[in-house]
Amino acid sequence: MRIIIDLHTHSYYSDGALSPRVIVCRAINAGCNYLSLTDHDSVEGIEEAEKFAKTRNINFIKGVEISAKYNSQSIHIVGLGIDSNEKILLDGLQRNNQVRIERAKKISDGLRKVGIHGAYEKARVLSKTDYLTRTHFAQMLVKEEVCHNISSVFKRYMTGKKPGSVSVEWSSTIDVIKWIHQAGGIAVLAHPYRYKMSLTKLRKLVRDLKMEGLDGIEILNSFSKSKDIAIAKKIADENKLLYSCGSDFHGWPNQTIELGNIPKYDLGVNSVINFL
Repeated sequence: MRIIIDLHTHSYYSDGALSPRVIVCRAINAGCNYLSLTDHDSVEGIEEAEKFAKTRNINFIKGVEISAKYNSQSIHIVGLGIDSNEKILLDGLQRNNQVRIERAKKISDGLRKVGIHGAYEKARVLSKTDYLTRTHFAQMLVKEEVCHNISSVFKRYMTGKKPGSVSVEWSSTIDVIKWIHQAGGIAVLAHPYRYKMSLTKLRKLVRDLKMEGLDGIEILNSFSKSKDIAIAKKIADENKLLYSCGSDFHGWPNQTIELGNIPKYDLGVNSVINFL
């Protein structure tokens, strides 16, 4: 029997569209055996998800996805098996969320300069929390029919030197990994191919993070091709890191990713599941 593992999902406590309870329901319907809720810089949805999962036949793992700075680039570190009440972790997340609030205001200012008014207030309507992500702005611009889809939003407004692109000073990768370890968790590099690095630079990134305490790599997600999985696995093996996987599900109607819909692959003895 195939074991379905999804250790990268988002609820409306960050930039997802659904409640933690609905996330658990969707995971069960998808046949998931293991599920982690990994909201961006937030653990607010964990209690609800865990409470509901305990009444169902699914293994729930407490998680979080934390934004971090590597050199001049933003990357994401997933923490799995965390104590969501650990003060050091909560203090770190609060710091990141303050940075996120400041970024949202700057994004809104940038959009206003090109004729898109009230962006902050309109994006805020789509959020269930006190802070906004770029996804909220992107969804708002699609809803307002400024752009046809999320991809076009980022191309026109949210990357490079575009009006809604804002540089952010996230906490360092070494600090983020320390927060996760202090909370008893395992630190995993999320979606390694999303950072648009050459293979040489990606290898250096993983080596550097390994020196800082990284425990694993997300070797596959919903978009992984066989070649990508093989390369990510090789990099993980070179650094003696664990394997993780996740759909990166957000649940917005205009997104195609589904919970548990990950390429079939046996993580084997190096699966992060074996160490949680």
